[in-house]
Amino acid sequence: MKCIYPGTFDPITNGHIDVIRRASKVFSEVVVAVALNESKTPYFSYERRIELVKIATEEIKGVSVMGFDNLLVDFTASQGSNIVIRGLRAVSDFEYELQIGYANAVLKEDFETIYFMPSLKNAFISSSIVRSILHHGGDISKLVPKSVYEAISADLAGKF
Repeated sequence: MKCIYPGTFDPITNGHIDVIRRASKVFSEVVVAVALNESKTPYFSYERRIELVKIATEEIKGVSVMGFDNLLVDFTASQGSNIVIRGLRAVSDFEYELQIGYANAVLKEDFETIYFMPSLKNAFISSSIVRSILHHGGDISKLVPKSVYEAISADLAGKF
């Protein structure tokens, strides 16, 4: 069975990887769907976010990475799946995700959202925290996969 894990992944974090690993134990195929979503003014370009997710997930069996720029219900239908997974870190995440899940279920009757919680050590990590630390020149090495840290460090080294 296939599921879709959508997000902006700006950048992908250890919390995201935790959710992907958990989902890969439940589903035979996990499609990590990187949203264009320019309304969030991403730190990394759409193309770079897709590349970073591919780098971070290349060793996880059954995981593929794709970009999308349409309604999530349309993307899932194009992938032959009606199941989306989402990560929940806190009650505030649940309130937001519940609204999105209901909206998607209105748009597509058989749409299902399954929620995964990251492990406690990753529960506080968010892409926005990582971006803030990056913006201020801090160390993100414990918050993102090693391969992503190395790629981002190489990107930053090329800017100076």
